[in-house]
Amino acid sequence: MLIFSHAPLFLWAEAIDTACFTQNHSIIHRRFNKTPYELINGRKPGISFLHVFGALCYPKNDHEDIEKLGAKGDIGFFIGYSAGSCAYKSYNRRTKKIMETMNVSFDELLAMAFEQRSSKPGLQCLDLTYAPSTISTQQPSEGELDLLFEAMYDDYIGGQPSATG
Repeated sequence: MLIFSHAPLFLWAEAIDTACFTQNHSIIHRRFNKTPYELINGRKPGISFLHVFGALCYPKNDHEDIEKLGAKGDIGFFIGYSAGSCAYKSYNRRTKKIMETMNVSFDELLAMAFEQRSSKPGLQCLDLTYAPSTISTQQPSEGELDLLFEAMYDDYIGGQPSATG
């Protein structure tokens, strides 16, 4: 989690804490057919609040006294869940501080884009060695070009291309 999110290495304890929290809320025990959270609390856990470790987030600054034109939010990345409350923990690279707050907006699209990029094992295993091209580089004829671009001419220009221009 720590490596894929490109988070600083000193946040390893937060990564382990978040992994344990996520497992306790989502992994089902085979013997009881329930999650550990469900065994302890007697009810199913809500998982709608779970987020990707390292996801870009925007915590609202509700701790400091901000002026009229002061920044009310900042950019950070999600590093976990608060142990004592239902708040989120985020790390701010600018101030180099960890803050806990309930008022956080998450950039889910960025997390999903990272997930989409990393879910293609075929692209990670490509052999990118240089091989000289065996494709001939002859110029296509005008008839071949007309055939290739015929649909474009019909849609955008409204007629057939003139081969004898």
